[in-house]
Amino acid sequence: MRLILKFNLVFLAVFLAGFAVAGWVSWSLLQQNARDEIVQNARLVMETALATRAYTSSQVRPLLETQMKYAFLPQSVPAYSAAEVLSGLRKQFPEYSYKEATLNPTNPRNRATDWEADIVNRFRNGAAEKEIVGERQTPGGGSFYIARPIQIKDQACLYCHSTVEAAPKTMIDRYGPANGFGWQVNEIIGVQLVSVPTDVPIARANAAFRTFMASLAGVFVFIGIALNLMLAGMVIRPVAKLSKLADEVSLGNMDVPDFQLRRRDEIGVLADSFNRMKKSLVQAMKMLEA
Repeated sequence: MRLILKFNLVFLAVFLAGFAVAGWVSWSLLQQNARDEIVQNARLVMETALATRAYTSSQVRPLLETQMKYAFLPQSVPAYSAAEVLSGLRKQFPEYSYKEATLNPTNPRNRATDWEADIVNRFRNGAAEKEIVGERQTPGGGSFYIARPIQIKDQACLYCHSTVEAAPKTMIDRYGPANGFGWQVNEIIGVQLVSVPTDVPIARANAAFRTFMASLAGVFVFIGIALNLMLAGMVIRPVAKLSKLADEVSLGNMDVPDFQLRRRDEIGVLADSFNRMKKSLVQAMKMLEA
């Protein structure tokens, strides 16, 4: 087997091993980074909703108390404000969503769907988690969600949701007396639910992986070509020429010229040794002839 072939087989084996390890490490890191980005986006939306609720409760609602005597203003409800603010986000990013999914809501748009009701019931049935995260498939692709329980902790919340008789007349006029009543202190009545898409970050991670692996393969190919050229120029051709001269000497042709190679590496040392050997053979032959 020729030296160049052996070298390329070893190089190919090293390349494949390195390529596989680099691929596995980069794939794992890129996928983990994509997952971290998805979770970060979901938590950012959730914190935005919480900040909106707090602002509405502390600053907007007190300003609207007088008007509430004459007409119910949903803008004074923290849940409504959070949903309205984040609905603006959906105009640019329709895959992102925020909902305060409730089993018995006053506003019909907050009514929990079947899968949302399942999450609410997990909390109601004594789930120890303060937060539930998961993934699900939607018509628009994969979606990651974060759910947190909505629990009645303030007696003031029951002013509008205990009984129809105790609720503000203006709210009854707007939403009717059928829903949103009978809530109790410490009861979990729904969940805050944030959903963000998973397909876009994962697709970016896959595209980055393909680009990285293609670049890595290109680098290995370039290195392989460069090493083959170096091996051919610095080792293969000098050794082949030296081998040809050695064959001539072995056949008795002592008139072959010296192997001229001005190098201080191992090939240069071999060339000098060959030249000395040829000179010794020439002198030995002359002595025999004499």
